[in-house]
Amino acid sequence: MTDDTRLIAADWGTTTLRAYRIAADGQVAERSTLPLGILKVPGGNFESVYAEMFGPWQTGDAAVPVIAAGMIGSRQGWLEVPYLTPPSGVAEFASVLGHVRTRDGRTMAIVPGVAMVGEDGVPDVIRGEETQVVGAHIRDRGASGLVVVPGTHSKWILAEGGRVTWFATFMTGEAFAVLSEHSILGRLMRGDQPDTGAFRRGVDHGRSDDPRSAGLLHKLFSVRTLGLFDTVPGEALRSYLSGLLIGAEISEASRAIAARLGTMPNTLTVIGGAALARAYGSALGHAGFAVKDDGEDAMVSGLIAIAEAAGMMPTS
Repeated sequence: MTDDTRLIAADWGTTTLRAYRIAADGQVAERSTLPLGILKVPGGNFESVYAEMFGPWQTGDAAVPVIAAGMIGSRQGWLEVPYLTPPSGVAEFASVLGHVRTRDGRTMAIVPGVAMVGEDGVPDVIRGEETQVVGAHIRDRGASGLVVVPGTHSKWILAEGGRVTWFATFMTGEAFAVLSEHSILGRLMRGDQPDTGAFRRGVDHGRSDDPRSAGLLHKLFSVRTLGLFDTVPGEALRSYLSGLLIGAEISEASRAIAARLGTMPNTLTVIGGAALARAYGSALGHAGFAVKDDGEDAMVSGLIAIAEAAGMMPTS
C-alpha cells in the first residue's frame, strides 16, 4: 500500500482537511478529504485527526514525512508557526518550518504564513496561499505576476519567481454568506441556480466607479430594490449579489495594485476549487482580464517543493 509513498502532504484549513499521498514518482497516488478543519476538530484533538487521516498511509517500517500548510499553523491550530515577511518563497519557508510530534513519535512539518503591513498601516496575513503561489510557479515558470486565490477571504498576491512580494485580503466570500443568509437581502432570494446575466450585471455594478452610484454600501441595497421591483427575479438575486461583491473586489484590488505598480497587470492566475475559480474567471474575463486557471493542485506542488528544499525527502 505505502511502500512507494514518498511524502504525505496536507492542506489543513479552517473547515476542511485535504490530504495527498505522494508516490515515488512525485505524483498524487491517493487523495482524502475530511470535514475536520481546525475549527471542527472536537476538543482541539488534532492528534486523533492526524491518526485517522494519515495513519493508513504510515503502516510501513520507514517513517513517511508529513508536511502541512494552512490554518493548522495558526494561533487556533495545532502549533502557531510565526509569520515571515515578504519577499518569501521556497527557501525561506523551508528554513523555518514548525514541527509537531505525536505521542507515538511521528512528526508533521508546518509551513509558516506571511504577514505584512499595508500602505494604510494595517497588518494583513496569509496562511496556505503562500504555498499555492510556490506551487503555481513550480507548475508554470511564468507564474510570476498577479495571483488571485478566491475563497471565504480572497487573496490578491503579487509574486516574483515564486516568492510572495505583496498581498491584500478581501472578505468577499464571508460577506456573501452573511448577507445572503442573515440579512434582509436574502429575503427575496429563491433557489441557488447560477444566472450568468444577473451575475455579470452585478459584476458591472460592483466595478462601476461612477460617483453618482456611491460605494459598495449603497450598491448592496440594489439587491433588495432590484428584487422588490422584479427587475432581477428572485431566482437570480443570489447570482447578482455574488457578482456585485466580486466586482467590487476586482475594482478595489485593481486600484490598490495600480497604485503600487503604476499600472494594473492584464494577465493573472486564479488558484482555487473548480466552482469558485470558474466564477472568478468569468467575472475577471468579463472585466477584461486574461485569466490563467491553475486548478487545485498548486498546493500539492508547493508542499512537495518546500519539503524537498527542507531535506524531508530526496529530490526527484
